[in-house]
Amino acid sequence: MRKEQENIERTTDAVFSKRDFKQEILSILRSKESIPVIKEKIQDYHDNDIASALEEMSKEERRRFYQIFSDEEISDIFTYLDNVEDFIEELDAEKAADIIEKMDADDAIDVLEELEEEKREELIQLLEEGVKEEIRLIRSYEEEEIGSQMSTNYVSILKNSTIKQAMRSVVEQAAENDNITTIYVIDADGIFYGAIELRDLVIAREKTPLEEIISTSYPRVYASESISDCIEQLKDYSEDSIPVLDEKNRLLGVITSEDIVEVVDEELGEDYAKLAGMTEESDLNETVWDGMKKRLPWLLALLALGLFVSTVVGAFERVIQGLALIVCFQSLILDMAGNVGTQSLAVTIRVLMDEKIGGREKCRFVFREVRIGFSNGLILGILSFFLIGLYLIVGKQQLVWVAFLISGCIGVSLLVSMMISSLMGTIIPMFFHAIKVDPAVASGPLITTVNDLVAVTTYYGLAWFLLIHLFGI
Repeated sequence: MRKEQENIERTTDAVFSKRDFKQEILSILRSKESIPVIKEKIQDYHDNDIASALEEMSKEERRRFYQIFSDEEISDIFTYLDNVEDFIEELDAEKAADIIEKMDADDAIDVLEELEEEKREELIQLLEEGVKEEIRLIRSYEEEEIGSQMSTNYVSILKNSTIKQAMRSVVEQAAENDNITTIYVIDADGIFYGAIELRDLVIAREKTPLEEIISTSYPRVYASESISDCIEQLKDYSEDSIPVLDEKNRLLGVITSEDIVEVVDEELGEDYAKLAGMTEESDLNETVWDGMKKRLPWLLALLALGLFVSTVVGAFERVIQGLALIVCFQSLILDMAGNVGTQSLAVTIRVLMDEKIGGREKCRFVFREVRIGFSNGLILGILSFFLIGLYLIVGKQQLVWVAFLISGCIGVSLLVSMMISSLMGTIIPMFFHAIKVDPAVASGPLITTVNDLVAVTTYYGLAWFLLIHLFGI
């Protein structure tokens, strides 16, 4: 019985243990086997795993690697490298240009942008004219425009083709373009007409008119559209690629699902940076001065607002002097108000990304957030009333009625400040959105400071009115 159990455990471990593909690739490359055998074995692995192994190789091993594989195979591997410029620098200009030439134009641009300007221009001059033209097209669009993210890796056919002609055209183009799941249909002037799923084309009968399998209402975006404006549209369609058109509806390129993931990731990174009060996303290679420039503007604005909050606290100096104990719980009120405001802000930013939401839905959303803030504040306020009251009686030897008056003040302050913070975290980003100011960059730091002001005023105001003015503690 024990042996059977041990066998089961060993089998289970074998099933769930992960192979170290990187080490396997390195072992194959460092083996004494012939070059054809090495190449055949390494080709069984994914390009991403080969790229990981490439980063662990010595320069001598990489030199051997470049001799084993073709430029096209190396170009596919290079697209997965994080610091691809370091590997390009190891190659002579001709070899580097040949590898970049085999990449999709958008990937080639990503590589070229990482190089020093002199090296970049040298390599561009060595590229074929057709590749240069594709690179120039994509680089002609601003970084925030969707055209800057498109790929020229797609297959197109003429709308007046027969099924047989369309299949022949797809087969011919597939040698250069592997993005063939969706085939785009254009007219003789390059005007986008529609799209066909490869499956539909394959199973169509030879005498079936091509028009019958063309989807003329296929989604599309325009190259000059801003990424932030059409990102939701791109996410809504579960397509492998979406066509990118110019202002005359001519097909320029496509946005693939991989591009969409990258775009969404970049947008999320930028929004996260903005919520943190930075003008743009930071990176590992930027200088200290660049990092300062991104963070300093909002910090200066927040310094001014912080001084105002300090002035408000100073107005309650007599309250603090008369009842110093309440200062101990100031951070509790401030932290909870800040947390609630940040939660409401995050939800509101997400809601505002949907341009279809109307005024009535926004009002309903505001009231819902306030109700949530009130409900959470009520629960936490009641808990604070009892727990802090007991703490003051046991830990600070306060009279029972004094302890619960103070804890009651704290509980009510929590309720009020959390409810108002929920409101601020909702209406402030909505206000900035209405006046066409990015709510992410403007709201995060401002809400934090506004909530501090609300919490401080509520807490010390209630302490003055309830504890000193009304009960004379």
